[in-house]
Amino acid sequence: MIKITLPDGSIREFPKGVTGYEIASSISEGLARNVLAAKVNGEVWDSTRPIENDATVQLLTWNDPEGKSTFWHSSAHLMAEAIEALYPNVQFGIGPPIENGFYYDIDLGEKQLSQDDFAAIEKKMLELTKEKSAFQRQPISKAEAIEYFTQKGDKYKLDLLKDLPDGSITFYHQGNFTDLCKGPHIPNTGFIKAAKLMNVAGAYWRGDEKSKQLTRVYAITFPKQKELTEYLERLEEAKKRDHRKLGKELELFAFSEKVGMGLPLWLPKGTLLRERLEQFMRKAQVKAGYSPVVTPHIGSKELYVTSGHYEKYGADSFQPIRTPNENEEFFLKPMNCPHHCEIYKTKPRSYRDLPLRLAEFGTVYRYEQSGELHGLTRVRGFTQDDAHIFCRPDQVKEEFTKVIDLVIYTFKTLGFEDYTAQISLRDPENKAKYIGSDELWEKAEQAIIEAAHEKNLTTVTELGEAAFYGPKLDFMVRDALGRKWQLGTIQVDYNLPERFQLEYNGSDNEKHRPVMIHRAPFGSLERFVAVLIEHCAGNFPLWLSPEQIAVLPISEKYHDYAQQVYDRLMQEDIRGYIDNRDEKIGRKIRDAEVKKVSYMLIVGEKEQENEIVSVRKHGEGDLGNMTVDLFVNHFKSIIAETFGQ
Repeated sequence: MIKITLPDGSIREFPKGVTGYEIASSISEGLARNVLAAKVNGEVWDSTRPIENDATVQLLTWNDPEGKSTFWHSSAHLMAEAIEALYPNVQFGIGPPIENGFYYDIDLGEKQLSQDDFAAIEKKMLELTKEKSAFQRQPISKAEAIEYFTQKGDKYKLDLLKDLPDGSITFYHQGNFTDLCKGPHIPNTGFIKAAKLMNVAGAYWRGDEKSKQLTRVYAITFPKQKELTEYLERLEEAKKRDHRKLGKELELFAFSEKVGMGLPLWLPKGTLLRERLEQFMRKAQVKAGYSPVVTPHIGSKELYVTSGHYEKYGADSFQPIRTPNENEEFFLKPMNCPHHCEIYKTKPRSYRDLPLRLAEFGTVYRYEQSGELHGLTRVRGFTQDDAHIFCRPDQVKEEFTKVIDLVIYTFKTLGFEDYTAQISLRDPENKAKYIGSDELWEKAEQAIIEAAHEKNLTTVTELGEAAFYGPKLDFMVRDALGRKWQLGTIQVDYNLPERFQLEYNGSDNEKHRPVMIHRAPFGSLERFVAVLIEHCAGNFPLWLSPEQIAVLPISEKYHDYAQQVYDRLMQEDIRGYIDNRDEKIGRKIRDAEVKKVSYMLIVGEKEQENEIVSVRKHGEGDLGNMTVDLFVNHFKSIIAETFGQ
């Protein structure tokens, strides 16, 4: 007998060789029907794979991320089987699961696959699912694997085999398809009830432009047809919310080929939006004890050699700026932190001076490949709400906790309620790739874990995901459509203080190294604005809206009164415009709705005589008549409620 520890801490005994499926069956038939895989001692296995020793086991279903990943990995094999049935001479590259679905890289020779072929492949996939073919794992020797794919003529699998050591190779079989794969997989193809091919693209084998370009087929599957229908509906909604589309319609930002790819131009309304975000963060930072700084957009090559960014980002940087002086080179800065290290060094520091918190909205530059650029989410020039905290080792936990407070406050104010904090720790099995002593790492990791726990954050822990210079906490936010984005980040750094020889005089009158904490609640303003646009579909919170009000006179006779109303609102820092066009009031209202203006104040004869305004709210309609003072009070009460005042 062996002991199996379940997630609730209970321990059960089973015969040696028990499978995840059998464990699920002992709990309930419903669980057994839905179990897709088993997490055994932290590693995801087939639910049919025997467990030979005492183990900690988590049974994975569609509701678990690893369950979905296993489902989609198996679906990639199913799609490959369908494609091979329709195109017998096809060769296969790799077919991994991704965040939403999976893809497979294939070589069809002279055949070009297009969306016209999707329906036939989907039909074949669903035909194969009815056979409920089991996914069977087979350990195989390297020689046997090479012989199999040599006979099959699959040069891509043979290329993959070169890197695999003998004794670590497994095949998976289902139906008439066999693949080189380490697994894991779902029990059988019958779990897959709905399939949709999404797109085709080109992909060079192993990312090498000198290699052949394969066809990458993207697809997604679900255990229920209803879930596929809902997913496709969310995709349609996402198209409507696309920040590139709304950014153009709302006149927020633009791109120009003459200015350069990936270099956004912020239009007046977008600039207002951006400035309000900056003002919000500046105000919060002042309360939290940060000191504002400003650094240049360029720095000498020596600065980035010292920091290590030249080595890390040199290939992704713009070409150096050379001056008339020989051997003098500058770079557009890829990071703000080296500049902040030099600010720290401008005078001697004492333990009493720490923590020192330096904050900057600093614009940085990376030469992203043109194919990777995407609206505001991937650009070549972006502004970070960057700050660096220089503190003593005993202050790390307290400072980390304060930054978490700032991130949570930011998310709450902007309507991001669903987020997870990823605690990224070093790989305990490979400490050589990290810098800093075990003692410092253990203190920093414990400080992050305790801070996240004390703030009741929903967390996931990832071993081996720490930066080489220290552990970190990344905030993964889900938007209104359930999509996941990495926004805020907090990182602990022992590397830069060492590289820049940063010091402070301790209470023992000896020199010590400070610890450096990097933090950016927004991340980059560009990316944050893109996510915010799509999250709220361009319907920004009132305090953030570029156009909070539109004063709409019914006719030219009421232009003067409209101006009086507008001037009064401007005195209260309520911003917008007067629509004095020679258009009917219905058209003016429709246009203001399309622009997503928060409030429309309609003025005509009755309003002028009684010194009132007729108020409409975007998306809600008529709110009735109010005096201007009453509207101002209404407006300010909503702003105050947003900020908890």
